[in-house]
Amino acid sequence: MAELRYNPLLRDWTMVASNRQKRPDMPKTGCPFCPGSGKVPDDYDVYAYDNDFPALSSQPPEPDAVATSLYSVAPSYGKCEVVLYSPDHHTALSQLSVPHIRKLVDLWSARYTALAADARHKYVFIFENRGPEVGVTMPHPHGQIYAYPYVPQKIRVELDSCKDHHEQTGHCLLCDMNAEEASFAKRMLMETDHFVSYLPFFTDYPYGAFISSKAHKSKITDFTDAEKDDLALILKQVTAGMDELFQRPFPYMMAIHQHPVNGEDASEYYHFHIEFYPPLRGPQQIKYLASSETGAWAPCNPMAVEQTAVELRSAIEKAKGEMA
Repeated sequence: MAELRYNPLLRDWTMVASNRQKRPDMPKTGCPFCPGSGKVPDDYDVYAYDNDFPALSSQPPEPDAVATSLYSVAPSYGKCEVVLYSPDHHTALSQLSVPHIRKLVDLWSARYTALAADARHKYVFIFENRGPEVGVTMPHPHGQIYAYPYVPQKIRVELDSCKDHHEQTGHCLLCDMNAEEASFAKRMLMETDHFVSYLPFFTDYPYGAFISSKAHKSKITDFTDAEKDDLALILKQVTAGMDELFQRPFPYMMAIHQHPVNGEDASEYYHFHIEFYPPLRGPQQIKYLASSETGAWAPCNPMAVEQTAVELRSAIEKAKGEMA
């Protein structure tokens, strides 16, 4: 069974993908993402290929005959891709060189462009899940890309908020957030020539970092070569700081938020940024999403970010020193 089911309560779609139940844990006889597996090229730096267990497909089956006047279904049209960061099974984004991460940024940009060429795609979502704490079954360093046939609800809320702010103030909301965090300074993590990172005032994760472009750019394909180099640099330094913080691989969900495709032009008010959702609140302590957070969408951060920003900023500085 593979289809989209509409939730009239939330005005959003749920992907039904029973084929993903067959996803394997890490095979005991070898990694399919490693060179020599026969699954990927024997020689690559970064590589994207179609997910073997996609939730969305360019040739989806017809939905089951379960629709009613109240409940709508739709074909699960779209694309799901795996993005391999390196042929080295034992590395991580934080351990890759900046030139290598730049190749990843270029691949993300190329795939955004290619997936946007399909008029039925409405949002291209680039993301990474890292660590067993967030459900990763394949430890080889990799991320994913989903091309949805709709704009997911969280992005829609962000777009609406940014549009409202722009109409009321004439400003970009993310530009104003960047300025506010830079002025306050205590939640800042680091900045480079073209990007800034901070724990935003409102984040619901103790170490829920944002990375945002300083210039008002709405998508990864807008960046100059210098900005792409800088994006690679800040990705390395922020994730290396996370690993340094508790002296262990730091689990996280990383989500790139950028302009939707094949829809309304939001470039005047929407702003490229990356959001991290790291579940750790201590070296071995997990911040679980409990009933209030899941059932009411009422987030609760167990730690003040003015405190955790100091810790993560210090870890980033230490990691940067070790890179020098």
